[in-house]
Amino acid sequence: MPSKNAEKPLRYIARRVAQSILVWFLIVTLNFFIFRIMPGDPRASLISEQMPPDVRQRIVERFGLDKPILEQYLLYWANLLQGNLGESFSHFGEDVWYTIFDHRFMNTILLMGVSLVIAIIIGMIMGVVAAARRGSKVDTGSTITFLVAYSIPVFWIGLLLLLVFGFHFDLIPIAGTITRGYDHANFLEYALDYGWHMIGPTIVLTLSFIGGFYLIMRDSVLDVFTQDYMLAAEAKGLKQKTILYTHAMRNAMLPMVSVIAVNLPYLISGAIMTEFVFSWQGLGLLTYFSVLANDYPVLQGIFLFLATITVLANLAADILYLYLDPRIRY
Repeated sequence: MPSKNAEKPLRYIARRVAQSILVWFLIVTLNFFIFRIMPGDPRASLISEQMPPDVRQRIVERFGLDKPILEQYLLYWANLLQGNLGESFSHFGEDVWYTIFDHRFMNTILLMGVSLVIAIIIGMIMGVVAAARRGSKVDTGSTITFLVAYSIPVFWIGLLLLLVFGFHFDLIPIAGTITRGYDHANFLEYALDYGWHMIGPTIVLTLSFIGGFYLIMRDSVLDVFTQDYMLAAEAKGLKQKTILYTHAMRNAMLPMVSVIAVNLPYLISGAIMTEFVFSWQGLGLLTYFSVLANDYPVLQGIFLFLATITVLANLAADILYLYLDPRIRY
C-alpha cells in the first residue's frame, strides 16, 4: 500500500491532467467555431462561377460545407478522434497532416528550438551577472538593451535586419530556407546552406525572446539574495562564484520553468511574424497564406497543434515544479 505522502503527488498530477484535458476540449471547440465566424466564404477558394453547378455541389458536399454547423462540429470531433484533420481547401485534395507536418513543421521546430535555447542561455547568464552587479554600468546597460529589444515588434526587427544586413551588406539571405535552384552536392553542403539562411530569423527571434528571460532571471536572483540561506552561505565564507552559481542561480531558475510554459503562445506568434518577414517555409508562413485563403482545415490543424503543445508544456511545468519546489501544496 502506498503511503499517504506518496499518494498526494499522484492526486496532484491526476488533477492537473484532468484540468489539461478539459482545457484541451474547450480549445478544440473554440478552434472549430472561431474559424466559422471569420469573415469570408471558404467556398470561394474551392469553386468558381465557371464550374458546372453539379461540380460545385459535389465539391461543397465533399468538404461537408452543406451540413448544419452542429453536424459539422460533431463530424469534426469524429474525424479528429480518428486522427483525421481533413483536407486542405487551398492545397486541393491534400491531407492536412501532410500539409502541416512535412518540411514546414521541422523548419519551424528547428528555428524556434535554436532561438529559444540561445535566448535562455544568454538571458539567464546575463540576468545573473546583472543581479550580482546591481546598479553598475553592466546592470544598467544590459537592462536598457534587453528592455528595448523586448519592446520592439518582431516584424520591425526583422525588416531592419533585412534592410541593413541583407540588402545593403549582403551578409544574410533575404528569403527562403535554402538557395533556390542550387544543387547541393551532399548533406553537409545542404546543412550549411540551410544554416546560413537560418541566421537572420534566429537573430530576430533570439532578440525577441531574450529580454523576458533576462528580466525574470535578474529579478529572481535579486529575490534569492534576500533569503536566509544566502546569508548563511556568505557567513560560511564560500567563494562568490559558488554562492552565485551554485546557490543563487539554481534557486532562481524555478520561475523560468513557468515563464517558458506560459509564454509559449507569445513565442509561437513571434515565430509566425518572423517566418513571414524572412519567407521561412514553416508553419508561420503557412498560417499566413491559409488565413488569406480561408483554409479552415489547415488553420484548425495548425492552431490545434500549437494549442496542444502549449497545454502539454504547462502540464509539464506543473509536474516539474512539483519536484523542483517542495513548497508546492497538493
